[in-house]
Formats: sequence, C-alpha cells, structure tokens
Amino acid sequence: MTTRTLTTIGFDADDTLWQNEQYYRLTEAHFTELLADFADGPRISERLLEAEKRNLRHYGFGIKGFTLSMIETAIEITEGKVPASVIAGILDTGRDLLSHPVETLPHVQETLAALSESYLLVMITKGDLFDQERKLAQSGLGDFFHAVEIVSDKTAVTYRRIFSKVGGGPERAMMVGNSLKSDIVPAIAAGSYGVFVPHELTWVVEHVEEPKDAPRFRKIEHLGELRGLIEGLD
Repeated sequence: MTTRTLTTIGFDADDTLWQNEQYYRLTEAHFTELLADFADGPRISERLLEAEKRNLRHYGFGIKGFTLSMIETAIEITEGKVPASVIAGILDTGRDLLSHPVETLPHVQETLAALSESYLLVMITKGDLFDQERKLAQSGLGDFFHAVEIVSDKTAVTYRRIFSKVGGGPERAMMVGNSLKSDIVPAIAAGSYGVFVPHELTWVVEHVEEPKDAPRFRKIEHLGELRGLIEGLD
C-alpha cells in the first residue's frame, strides 16, 4: 500500500452495497394486509414504527427484531385477539426476509475492486449476524474486504475502535453509507471523513440533517463517484 493520508475506507452494507429497505417495505405491505380486518394500513404502519423504535434497545437492528415488532403490533391492534393464522403469516414473512436474494447496487463491484488495491476496506454494518453473513457471502464482495464488523449500533466510539484496530486510526479513515444518522454523523464525530450516498429508500429512524458545515462531510450521488472524490483528497 502506498503512503497516503487516507488508509482505510469503511462501507455500510444495507442500501449502500446492496438493496435492503425495499424488502422491508414489501414485508410491511403484506403485514398490513394480514391485519386489514382490524385496522387501516396507515394506522398499522404507524403502530409498527412505534413498536420498532421502542424495541430497538431490546432486540437491536435487523429482521428478528422487526418480526417481533410485527407480532407485538398485531397483538396491540387486535387487543389480544389476533388469530393464530395471522401470527403464522407474520412468522412466514419474517422467514422470507431472511432468504431474499442479494441485489448489489450500481457501481459497487468495480468500485470495491479498484479501491481494494490501494486501501484497507472494512464492511461495517448493523443487523442480524447470520443474515448479514449470508448477504455478504451471496453478494460475492467478501474478498474485497480486509475486515468485516457486524455491530449492534454505530457510534463515534464504534468507529474509533474499528479504525484504530484495522487502519491508521479514525483520522486516516473514511466511512461511506446511506444513513446520515448511523454512517456519517458518528464517523465525522470520530474524526473520519463521512461520505453520504443517498438511497431512495432509507428507514425514517435513520433520518437526520446533513452536517453540511462539517469539514469532513462529503456527498455523492452514487458509488461510481467515490474514486474521483478520494483522488481529490490524497
């Protein structure tokens, strides 16, 4: 590896490297259909989001927590009278989420291939351990990464720990992702660059204001622009 100011690049996984949120949206639509006899779709979705937020500290991020939140919401919406067939349907949708195909986003393969020749690449993602390992294996991207970190949450402490362990510390690192709240703001707080790559579907819980005044904040339209951005830094 050549000597550069930037040595390490972290990548979020879901909706940065491959599609993810679209499958949750489809599952939620099916969930509202299962409860259509008890409430309308918007009310069900509102109650589900409340349950998800409430349960993050108990179950963390990922499909298992989402499935448990659907079951909890079904119990609340039906005032404890949810039919066993509906619970079975919810469990089926949760299992379907755990087996959906992996669809990598545009420019991912060639960008990782090029950058892996000169930088240490680290995948840093939240979610269920088995599910994220499955998606990484099926994506065919695993060989590009020097390390993979599946974490319970993403904070400045998380990024300092990972970038100190893998590379030359957070000041010589960059985090790339679609979530301002999880990928960008805490990475910048840790001293790293934060490169925001918007995705058309991002969970509302991950929405915060862009840190436009932060010197190390950058924004690109797609991963195909990342190499040019990095060349301008080094």
